Amino acid sequence: MSDKNGVPFGPPSLRHVSDAQESGQVSLGPERERKLWRKIDLHLMPIFTLIYLFSFMDRGDLMYVGNAKLEGLMTQLQLTGSRYNVALVSQETPYTRYVLWWLPLTTLLTTINERMSMGFVKSYSQLFAIRFLLGMAEAGFFPGVVFLLTMWYPRYMLMYRIAIFTGATGAAAGAFSGLFAYGISFMNVGHLEGWSWLFIIEGLLTTTISLIGVFVLVDYPSTAKFLSVEERQFVEQQRSIGTGEDEEGTIAQRVLSAFLDRQIWVMGLMLMSFMAPAYGITFFLPTILNDFGYNVAISQLLTVPIFVIATIVMITVAHLSDAMKIRSPFLLAMEFVGLVGYIIQMTNSSAGVKYFGTYLTVIGLYAGVPCVVGWLANNLHGKYKRAVGMGIQAGMGNLGGIISSYVFRIQDEPRFMLGFAVQIGFICIGFIAMAALTFAYHRANVAKIARVKREGMNEAENAANLYVI
Repeated sequence: MSDKNGVPFGPPSLRHVSDAQESGQVSLGPERERKLWRKIDLHLMPIFTLIYLFSFMDRGDLMYVGNAKLEGLMTQLQLTGSRYNVALVSQETPYTRYVLWWLPLTTLLTTINERMSMGFVKSYSQLFAIRFLLGMAEAGFFPGVVFLLTMWYPRYMLMYRIAIFTGATGAAAGAFSGLFAYGISFMNVGHLEGWSWLFIIEGLLTTTISLIGVFVLVDYPSTAKFLSVEERQFVEQQRSIGTGEDEEGTIAQRVLSAFLDRQIWVMGLMLMSFMAPAYGITFFLPTILNDFGYNVAISQLLTVPIFVIATIVMITVAHLSDAMKIRSPFLLAMEFVGLVGYIIQMTNSSAGVKYFGTYLTVIGLYAGVPCVVGWLANNLHGKYKRAVGMGIQAGMGNLGGIISSYVFRIQDEPRFMLGFAVQIGFICIGFIAMAALTFAYHRANVAKIARVKREGMNEAENAANLYVI
């Protein structure tokens, strides 16, 4: 796609990038390359997906405390007034500190399991404290995994992997959590109610999977024992195309450059425009469905198909985005779908129509998250800047969780008009940020191409340095 001057309005073709590679570089045939990426997928994706899947399921507070809320959490712990909202936000506060916490605390995720402790809390203050510790322990996992994926996969293979990872952790976890909560709702063993067993059992599952991860996870291609020397060189070669891994200056200067890069903050706003509304609908989806007139068990089951379909759409969108090598059009489409879904929730439509609206909301907002995260990862050059920048973006995105926790107030049930209006505002901010960033990237690409032509540089060799649009 190009403008009237012939300047590409989008990413360069990988064919040109391949042509630009030096003759001394490693080359694999199509069949060997396909088998190589499949082997890498099998070593990385299952363990990442399982750990974060169970992590999301047993958080029970960030997204799925709505299930526990229906199972007696509100009455037993006396979460009256704004206490429920404060309990929600207590875990989100450490999440806003990604850039400070994510490196050391990614390790803690495999050994600390405060989630299980949530099943034994007896008071509001205990719930708040455990949730805060949980947020600290999990603060670095998401940006850490996404950063690690950028150290393995090329630009246009990354989005699909992020979608698989995110789909299992967010959308699929919503489906399984609803089923799991439905089954556990019938458990009232000993002195513990169903909501306690919900946290305890899911916490045990997460602990087990995390301990397995300690022994099977691999770090970088250069140290991967399951790859041959030639395969390691090929992966490093492909992954480094267009990422500018050779950074100048000290580590402190590279970190500072991330804080001074405006694209990171704009991308943070874009992620917030997806995550705040996504958190909002998932915080209270079981309650919203329950207010349609269904009982607790049916309300939990009705959440399952919503998240299953959202997972399928998320992975499909990511695959198409990688195949077409563009990001912004898919983000625009997904944000619009989420907007329509929220508008439906504010109307006086029937329960069936609003249930359809929840499909649109969850599908649009969940499918957009990996696109935003992958878009920034594609356009940040240098591993230090990319690591810090993605931490900043993730922290800003999770600020949306704090806001969503407060705007969906108990006194606003069952319509939640204030909460829905605020989420629509976030989506509108996302539209503005997306338009501004797309224009800025296009203008930067125009300037780069003009400079290459003016200085007589090889266009193919510089094609990979253009921003992804």
